[in-house]
Amino acid sequence: MEERYDPTDTPDPDPAQGLPLSKARCIALVTTLTGASFMNTVSIQSVVIILPSIGADLNIPEQRYQWVVSAYSLAFGCCLLLCGRIADIYGKRTIFIAGTAWMAAVTIATAFIPNEIVFDLFRGLHGLGAAANFPTALGILGTTFPPGRAKNYAFSAYAAGAPLGSFFGNVVAGFIANFAHWRWVFVVKAILSSVIATAAIFVIPHTPTPRQVSSSSSSSSSSSSSSSSSFSSPPRSPAAANKSVDWIGAFLITSGVFALLYALAEGNVVGWHRPWIPAIIVVSILVIVAFAAWQNYLERKGGAPPLMKVSIFRNARFSAAMVIVAFVFGTFNNIIFFATYFWQGFQGHSPLQTTLRFLPAGVTGVIATFAVAILVSRVPTYLLLVFGNLSMAVACLLFAVPIPPTTSYFAYGLPATVLSVLGADVTWPCLTIFTSKTLPQEDQALGGALITTVGALGRAIFLAIATAVQNSVMARERGVPVQDAGSIELWDEPSLVGLRAGNWFSVGIAACALLIVLFVFRSSEVVGGSEKKPEPSVEEGITVVEMIEGETGGEKTG
Repeated sequence: MEERYDPTDTPDPDPAQGLPLSKARCIALVTTLTGASFMNTVSIQSVVIILPSIGADLNIPEQRYQWVVSAYSLAFGCCLLLCGRIADIYGKRTIFIAGTAWMAAVTIATAFIPNEIVFDLFRGLHGLGAAANFPTALGILGTTFPPGRAKNYAFSAYAAGAPLGSFFGNVVAGFIANFAHWRWVFVVKAILSSVIATAAIFVIPHTPTPRQVSSSSSSSSSSSSSSSSSFSSPPRSPAAANKSVDWIGAFLITSGVFALLYALAEGNVVGWHRPWIPAIIVVSILVIVAFAAWQNYLERKGGAPPLMKVSIFRNARFSAAMVIVAFVFGTFNNIIFFATYFWQGFQGHSPLQTTLRFLPAGVTGVIATFAVAILVSRVPTYLLLVFGNLSMAVACLLFAVPIPPTTSYFAYGLPATVLSVLGADVTWPCLTIFTSKTLPQEDQALGGALITTVGALGRAIFLAIATAVQNSVMARERGVPVQDAGSIELWDEPSLVGLRAGNWFSVGIAACALLIVLFVFRSSEVVGGSEKKPEPSVEEGITVVEMIEGETGGEKTG
């Protein structure tokens, strides 16, 4: 349903603070939108902690545990670009509320599902709701706040949702798994999603959607033309031609990403020796290439807009930023998974004990994101990215080097988890602000979807490769074929060597990300600074209406 624009809905801005809305409304808005980032991380991390309990209760074989997590990530990753484009056209507010409400309904239903197949299906439906609200939240922040201090704090607060979600997901899942039934985890998540959806109704302001602007333009043109001839059709406005969904592109990218993520997830379940696994990967890559070619054709042809403008990748730093996002979040995801397997599977700690080992990382992440909010407008982006990517590489190194497993957690486990969070939560705000500044206002939700899609692909691709490396090394150490490598066992030397091999792979991709920063972002400017607009002059022929439209970022309606 298309939202209606009510100009009286938006409270007066606060010019003294440089805010687009009142200070209280801005705080409430950012808090609510941060809920999307928060719930996305909670939805993943809480399930990782209770995975053994879910598997035992639903009779899921250990080799299929990954699908409980992958089903969510699969739907989330393959629908992001489409949902981002739909939000840009039909209204970010409507899509955010609908996506969050959908998450609440699906999550509460998941708590009562008795078998594996339906459980995985509903995990996928949950990911679909996250694909709707996650990039849309970034789009709302990008269009609401102009470049400057307020925008830096807004994006940094949104980034803080991830470590907060990891912290909360670990704590709640750990305690529930120890003292109650794991299904209560989903009940708690459903309640939180309902609260966020309800708050969004009251705090996200109504804004005119592109389709409403197009409708207004067409109505205006129709009124003008009717005075000259009652039989003449109103001219179609450029806005109406440009605000449509590229369904062919949507099908290509959704099916291509779906096939790729499915093959990567299933390869670690059934084994990479199955011939249909590489076949699906090759086909999926060809479909994604076809999507890029189709988008390039639409952009060059003009008229109906592409789902994604290929020309934005001609900006070397923008392309590099997307690669860095994939590498950093692939590395961070690997650290979480291998650390969980190390502490639970190898050392035999309970879910609650594992949770306690992740707590310092959550606290560090919150502090880091708000520190970045201050530094991003004062420190060159290059230095922040170097610090973040170097921290991530060192974190992987601490888990990879042959430190005796009986060594205290405080000697290397604590520094490694803290550094990994510093790496992710310094890099993410910098690159989201950079993406927001690079793309035009009408593509803000699509930009959020793009950077999130790249992150999701990085997680899936590098986890699949790292897991394959781990299984291969573990099989070699046990003297068996890869398909018979088995699972991680308590204080088992081949298990330890395999885990370290997976972490060495993560060291490699973290080092690649650092090298990209050093060569591409060298001498980059401060990304979080305010933009000063030149004063329009009478000689330039700028009208009052055009000045107002330029200040509000609105479109000319004819």
